[in-house]
Amino acid sequence: MQKLNLPKYSFRIKTSEGRSFIFDSLRKKFIRLTPEEWVRQNFIQFLIIEKKYPVSLIAVEAGVKVNNNPQRADMIVFDRSGIPVLVAEFKAPEVKISQQTFDQIVRYNMQLKVKFLIVSNGLDHFCCSINYVDNSYAFIAEIPTFTLILA
Repeated sequence: MQKLNLPKYSFRIKTSEGRSFIFDSLRKKFIRLTPEEWVRQNFIQFLIIEKKYPVSLIAVEAGVKVNNNPQRADMIVFDRSGIPVLVAEFKAPEVKISQQTFDQIVRYNMQLKVKFLIVSNGLDHFCCSINYVDNSYAFIAEIPTFTLILA
């Protein structure tokens, strides 16, 4: 798979009937290895290993209702009391991050009301901090550690 703008991690990958699968340690099963899944799995490891996010507080393909329609957020991180604090949207490396990508994650956040949004294609990573008091947001230069998203 393509080299990403993330540290290199080891994964369990298998091939079956001409298709590749990657073991998702959070869902505890093999998932079809698409370019988007490659980005998601690498980013999850980045959050767990480098940024110290607890595995138990990360949900993958989490259900979110948008205008009463069920959707799936690529990843949601919860605080220790079960409140969502971060939502992430992942794209394949060849997909340029666009306004449409941000519109998608903002639709999820209308329901979730998290403090942080992350969008990544594995090469470019964007993180926003949301301030609900003054209805503003700011791009931040670095993906925050788990302790910082709780502050």
